[in-house]
Amino acid sequence: MNAFTDYLAFQFASPGPIIVKLGPLTLRWYGLLIATAVLTGVMLSQYLAKQRRLNPEIIGDLAIWLVVGAIPCARIYYVIFEWPQYAQNPGDIIAIWKGGIAIHGAMIGGAIAAWIFARLQKISFWLLADLVAPSLILGQAIGRWGNFFNSEAFGRPTDLPWKLYIPPNQRPWDYLKFEYFHPTFLYESLWNLMVFALLLVLFFQGIQGKLQLKLGTIFLTYFAAYSTGRLWIEGLRTDSLMLGPLRIAQMVSLTGIVLGLAGLAWLYLLNRGLPDTVASAPEPSFTPPELPNNE
Repeated sequence: MNAFTDYLAFQFASPGPIIVKLGPLTLRWYGLLIATAVLTGVMLSQYLAKQRRLNPEIIGDLAIWLVVGAIPCARIYYVIFEWPQYAQNPGDIIAIWKGGIAIHGAMIGGAIAAWIFARLQKISFWLLADLVAPSLILGQAIGRWGNFFNSEAFGRPTDLPWKLYIPPNQRPWDYLKFEYFHPTFLYESLWNLMVFALLLVLFFQGIQGKLQLKLGTIFLTYFAAYSTGRLWIEGLRTDSLMLGPLRIAQMVSLTGIVLGLAGLAWLYLLNRGLPDTVASAPEPSFTPPELPNNE
């Protein structure tokens, strides 16, 4: 049994953050995974847009706004709450390739960018949000593996068979004598994949008319479901952003659960629509393709 657990532990030992280094050029896993998440998300959202009979090019335009809004805000959010560290090394503020972005900051920046984009395009914000939500959670599932290669965002020490080895220079001072930790990056990645599957089921059940979904349902489900997973996973981590004795991510996740469930209650229990960027956003509909006439 010890040999088996040691084998599994070896599987969860990061090979390091760098893929290849050619002279002054360095290709890092973190950057590659972020790029992969963005490109995969754009292609998926464009496909979903086609299923709703929308021009997929609008997703490509929106993606630029989301990247410009989300990534800088994700970094700023992280730097603000880790300011003592960056105050001593201001050159590292822009070193995003070393890790250190906060998904909640990305959500804030992306939501603001998407709202402005929707108003300029005179399209429903919630329609866009429903199309993008599955891509967001899939991108988060992919991006979490960047934490693995950087040996960061891990949990407390553990002896579980799926334990993660962390090099001494990456361990918190309080845990220097420990070698193996909870792979919280893996927990969150798997949780996000389950949420992704749920959102896809809702989406296709909706466009096929098997479920009568209101605009915003898929995004609010994403918000509540992701926040639920992040709430308990964050409790395992050793590197949480803190506000006094409180873990910021848990506070934000609790807020996300409440807002997500409140929004769903507003839609279905009170039968009301969500505030939108257009005066009267049309509900999505699905028109089956015409079958060829073989007569």
